[in-house]
Amino acid sequence: MRRGLTLLLLAAALAVSIVAGLALGAVRIPPGQVLDIVLGGPGARGAFASIVWDVRMPRVLLGAVVGAGLAVTGAVLQALVRNPLADPFLLGASSGASAGAVLVIVSGAGAAAAAGGMGLPAAAFAGSLAALLAVYALARRGGTMTTGRLILAGVAVQYVLSALTSLVLVLSAKPDQLRTALFWTLGGLGGARWDELALPAAALLAGTALLTALARPLDLLLAGEEGARTLGLDTGRFRAAVFVLASLVVGVLVAYSGAIGFVGLMVPHAARMAVGAGHRALLPVAALAGAVFLVLADLVARTAAAPEEVPVGVVTALVGGPFFLWMLRRTSRTEGVAG
Repeated sequence: MRRGLTLLLLAAALAVSIVAGLALGAVRIPPGQVLDIVLGGPGARGAFASIVWDVRMPRVLLGAVVGAGLAVTGAVLQALVRNPLADPFLLGASSGASAGAVLVIVSGAGAAAAAGGMGLPAAAFAGSLAALLAVYALARRGGTMTTGRLILAGVAVQYVLSALTSLVLVLSAKPDQLRTALFWTLGGLGGARWDELALPAAALLAGTALLTALARPLDLLLAGEEGARTLGLDTGRFRAAVFVLASLVVGVLVAYSGAIGFVGLMVPHAARMAVGAGHRALLPVAALAGAVFLVLADLVARTAAAPEEVPVGVVTALVGGPFFLWMLRRTSRTEGVAG
C-alpha cells in the first residue's frame, strides 16, 4: 500500500509538473488552456497550440525521460559499488558520454547523428562505459573500495575527460561545432524534437524493465558481496553485465540531453526514504521522482533568468552540490578517514 500510494502521488506530481512546464515560459499560457490544447478541446489550434505541441511538449517529455533514466541508473550504481555517493555524473559516466558525443560532433559526423543516426548515441555509450570501467578499476585497487577512493577515482577520470573534451574543442576551428559541443558539457533540453524522443524513451523503458527484473540480485549485492556469493550469485559477471546496461542507458540519454549531474545521486536517496531499499519498489519510484525533479529543474532553468535560459545542468548542480557535501560528511562519519 505504501508503494502504491507513493507511486500514485508521484504520478500526480508528474502530471502537475508537466502542465506547469507547458504553461510557463517566455509566453505564459493559462493551465486551463494548456489542458484544452492537450485534450483537443476548442482551443486546440492557434499560436498557443503551436507553442505547446512543437516547442514545449518535446522538451518536457525529454526532461521526464532523462530524469527517470538518470535516477534509475543512479540507484543501480549505488547498489553495484555499495556506496551511497555513486552517481552517473560523479562516476564519470556522464562525462565519458559527453566526451564521446563531442568527438563525434567535431569529427564531422555530428550532423548525421543529430538527424537521427546512431553515431552520436553509440559514441556516448562507448564513452560512458569506458569511464565507468576506468573508475571502477581504479577504485578497486587492492581489493577494497572505500568512499574516498571512489570519489578520487571519479574526480580523476572526470578531469581527464574534461581535459580531453577541452582539447578537442580548442582544436576545432568551426564556431558552429563549438556552440553545439558546449551544449553537451553543460546539459540542456532546449534542442528537444519529436523525432528524437523514441530512442531515449526506448532505452529508459527497456533498461528500467531489465533492471527491475534484476531486483533480487541487486538486493543481494547491496546486502554484502560474500553473502551474495554464498547464495549463488556470480558477482563479477553480474556486476559487469549491469555496468554495461547502465552505461548503455546513460549513454543514450546523455546523447540527447548533455551531461546533467546529481539527479542520480539525490533522487534514489529520497526514494529509499519513501519505500525502502528493495529495488523492486525502489526503481519505479526513483523513475517517477527523477522525472518530476528534472521537469521542474528545467522549468526553473528557462524561467529564473528569463528571457535568458540557464543550462539545466547548472540548476541541478546548484541543488546537488550541497546535497553531495552533506552526504560526504555523513558517509565519512561512518567510515572514518578513507584512504
